[in-house]
Amino acid sequence: MTAQTSPASTPARPTFYVTTAIPYVNGDPHLGHALELVQTDVLARHARLRGRPTRFLTGTDDHALKNVSAARAADREVGGFVAERVEDFRALRPALSLSTDDFLSTSSDPRHRPGVEALWRRCAEAGDFYRRSYEGLYCAGCEQFYTPDELDASGRCPEHAPLPERVVEENWFFRLSRYGDRIREEIATGRVRINPAAKRNEVLAFVDAGCEDFSVSRPAARSDRWGVPVPGDPSQVVYVWWDALTNYVTALGYGGEGTDPADPGAADDYRTWWSGGDERVHVIGKGITRFHAVYWLALLLSAGEPLPTTIHVHDYVTAGGAKLAKSTGTAVHPVGLVDAYGTDALRWWFAREVPLLGDAEFTTERLVARHDDELAHGVGNLVNRTLTLVHRFRDGVVPALPRTLASAPDELGSAVGQVAPAVDAALADADLRTATGAVWRIVDAANRYVDAEKPWELAARERAGGTGTGERLDEVLARLVEACRVVAVELSPFVPDGAARLRAQLGAGTRVSPPTPVFPRLA
Repeated sequence: MTAQTSPASTPARPTFYVTTAIPYVNGDPHLGHALELVQTDVLARHARLRGRPTRFLTGTDDHALKNVSAARAADREVGGFVAERVEDFRALRPALSLSTDDFLSTSSDPRHRPGVEALWRRCAEAGDFYRRSYEGLYCAGCEQFYTPDELDASGRCPEHAPLPERVVEENWFFRLSRYGDRIREEIATGRVRINPAAKRNEVLAFVDAGCEDFSVSRPAARSDRWGVPVPGDPSQVVYVWWDALTNYVTALGYGGEGTDPADPGAADDYRTWWSGGDERVHVIGKGITRFHAVYWLALLLSAGEPLPTTIHVHDYVTAGGAKLAKSTGTAVHPVGLVDAYGTDALRWWFAREVPLLGDAEFTTERLVARHDDELAHGVGNLVNRTLTLVHRFRDGVVPALPRTLASAPDELGSAVGQVAPAVDAALADADLRTATGAVWRIVDAANRYVDAEKPWELAARERAGGTGTGERLDEVLARLVEACRVVAVELSPFVPDGAARLRAQLGAGTRVSPPTPVFPRLA
């Protein structure tokens, strides 16, 4: 017999687990951190809007040597220093209107260390560790060893200005060389999608050049024993990048009691979002692509764990052509921008100005211009006109579309009908600029529709007894309210606060509120 599906049942929506990279806490949060958080938040909010079970994780990378150095420079005990700095990053949630479901601090969250140790043991059981002495050029900013040919012409790291220091030490190494072919296959076949394609090609070129084994531990004495001790070797601590990458699964309970994936009693979160989940998505900056798209895949392959399904890679926010960073003194604090210009303005600038590929130059002038031109004048003007017309001519009651009218398809109808699939397709590629462009087409078309239909003239002819003008006016007003409501819904992942104010004015039934400025001008 064929199994029958109940008419009342609906198929389960695919799960969506999305994460940011986790930043070091040696300095204040900057605009680059805010960019990644907002981009990831947009993806999470959009998935929820479409009815998908969603989990959004962020956190902090606490065990970096640069955090130890910053604590020493401040004459502080490292644990207290880090705990204090972590709170500065937690504070981004309300400031940026983030919808995070979880926040993991790698030094204090009780879920983390057991997972790091469990992953280490799984890789050890696979025979993928060996210990040896090593001499190399170490960039403290990246927490990474470089070969001379990976540095620029002046011998500097491509990400940080100071010259790398020559370090000689004995560490545990991971046999990355075993996994080059498998990593290439996973990426080339698209089972692990690296987006955009240019970043995928960069990773494949790196893999094709040869995957050398890399160091996965550091002498404990070098970092004042700050970090997770290597299981069975307390003279070493787990390398910060190994430690950090595992947060994506330790936040789900990996390594805790009863969380062996082969165990039917494994942690529900791990089964739901990782081992049995549908989409496992990382959003990261271009400077750490190698760690996520090569090293992380190798560690998971070694441990026999599922791989992420998608890695979205973004470029940088710049000021004066330079990357915003704590180390260069060019950081812009996002909370200060929010205090001055509001959350909507900053989130809208990220959505509209940051391209899918390439750096984005930030100025406050561009932030204000985007807000005022598109949110205040474009969206705000459309909603204000629409609500004013409904109150002026229909006492605030939204007319029903007359059944006798069957308007031919036009620009506004096309923009409204196409917006949801267009936004879905764009955000599948984390392309916020294209997605908001689809929403903007409704705003643009609706404003032109008002100018073309001239509802105030229809109202005048209705008062004069013109045949059919009342029905025509009803249609125009009803279509404008519908367009505004669609805009409010589709804007909600991008500017959730402003979109909520729009929805409150527009309502969901037959009556709308009087207009008030939803996006007051900034200049």
